[in-house]
This record gives sequence, C-alpha cells and structure tokens, in this order.
Amino acid sequence: MKIHRSFEYLGEVRNPVVTIGTFDGVHVGHKTILNRLKKLAEEIDGETVLITFHPHPRKVLYPETAGKDLKLISTQREKINLLRQTGLDHLVIIEFTLEFSKITSYEFVENILVGRLNAKRIVVGFNHHFGHKREGDFAYLYELASHHDFKVEEIPEQDVENETVSSTVIRKALHEGRIQRANAYLDHFYIMTGNLSDGHPRCREIGFPTYTLNIEEDVKLVPPEGVYAVSLLCCHHKYKGMLNIKQFDEGEGVSVEVHLFGHDHELELRDEIATIRFHKRMRDELQIHEDQALHKQLERDKSEIRELIF
Repeated sequence: MKIHRSFEYLGEVRNPVVTIGTFDGVHVGHKTILNRLKKLAEEIDGETVLITFHPHPRKVLYPETAGKDLKLISTQREKINLLRQTGLDHLVIIEFTLEFSKITSYEFVENILVGRLNAKRIVVGFNHHFGHKREGDFAYLYELASHHDFKVEEIPEQDVENETVSSTVIRKALHEGRIQRANAYLDHFYIMTGNLSDGHPRCREIGFPTYTLNIEEDVKLVPPEGVYAVSLLCCHHKYKGMLNIKQFDEGEGVSVEVHLFGHDHELELRDEIATIRFHKRMRDELQIHEDQALHKQLERDKSEIRELIF
C-alpha cells in the first residue's frame, strides 16, 4: 500500500477505483466497501484508492461541541496498519482544515475525483455525504457520473447481530467495556498501539511486573477501568497477558499497565512499539491497598484469563 499526504505527488494511478471517508476503526462495513473496491479494480485492471482525512472532521468543524469529547477507535498509525492488511493499493491522507471544509461537493468531484484522479469507479457507503455542509451524496454523484467517465455504487448498511454497524455504535460498545461485541462489529480485535516503558514499581514488588503502554494520541478511545484479557504483539513475538486500566482524576490521564504471561520482564521490551489486542473485559477496577490481598486477586485474575482460549 502506497501512502500519499497530498494529491500533488500522487502520480498516475491506473484506472482508479475510489472511496472516501474517515474509516475510523476499519470495521466490517468499511471492509465491505474495500472488498467491493478490489473486485471492481480486478474487473477493469485498476488500482484501489481511499481518500481519508486527518484530523477527524468533527474535531475541526465542531471543536467545542460534537468534536470536543470525540474519542477515536483508531490512531492514525493503527488505521494505516489496518488498511494495509486489507490489500488497499493507495491511501491518500488529506489534512482536514477549515479551508478544506469549504470545498463544495461539485469542486471535490470536478477538481479531485475527476481532475486529479480521473476516477473510473466511485464506491460510497450508505448515506455518505461529502463537500461543504455535507451537501454531496450518492444521488449527486450518480447525477454527475452521467457527465463524466465514471460509474458510482452505494454499499448498503452492514448488520451484525441485528444491529447496524457504525463507528458510533462501536465507540459506544467500547465506552461500556463490551469488548467482545466491539470486536464482532470491527471484525478484528480492538487494539491499542504505543511505546512501552517500565510499569508501576508496586506491581514488580508483589510479583507481577508490568509494562506501561504510552498512548500515542490524546483522541484515542480508552475502554473503562478494569482488568482485561489481552495479547501483545511486539518485536515479531506474541504474548498473552492481562491488562489493567485505571483512570485518574479528570485531566490527569489514564494508566494502562500490562503483565505478560511466560515473559521474563527483564528481557527488554522497553521503548519498543507494541500493539495490544483486547479479548475480554474480566472485571471492574478494585481498590486493594494491602499487598498480599492484591497479589491474591491478581493470581485469581491470571488463572481465569489463562483458562480462556485466545
């Protein structure tokens, strides 16, 4: 997958098959669109292109309202890695600014989709809108297609367990700690990626050494406090383990500590970039002040998590 930060250096793309969107989480609905892109590209000997935006448009357009507390399923690094796994040919990441938001839907089609890309096929999700004030939609694209050399398709909504999948629905499930439901909507594990550093000294003192995961972006959605069954990917190795999330007072951040099973924590993973996969939320955060009692509780957690198949 080739990554482009503007259209200026995109170069020539063979028979572009294009879609547009934020694609936060790269969930099952997004994958349906991308799979359709690939099929169309095979039919016309073309290449697939996703035009996405950073930061999230809501953060720019509504910084004090809808965008203020918006947390995202994926950081930019995570989204890029997830999209790479889909077999996408070209990812175009456009810096979303107030100036860019004023581009009309007509200008977006004429100057970018046709003028810059010469798109042959355009695929959009259900109820997709684009351009200034979200004035463009599938019907508008269909109308313009008759005047240009491209065809357009709309992909219907995707349902999982009789619920329509969307990034909003997945964020809600994650905020509630419903990891397995979120994973079903995503069609992959919920992940958190970041740099590892030494964990809390108390954990090491009671026989459960940890690494701290340092979250890369403030907008990253962190599930609620509690203990989770996780696996960790780092340095071409996979480890099973348990993870604790603790929220501090408002404005003071969050602690994410992971203990790995069968791993000598003296073998350095410090300063490495790791990806944590969330499998299940095991319990709420408990306030245990006595070391021996905490050790016993962590042993119970470890035993329960080891019995899981993951």
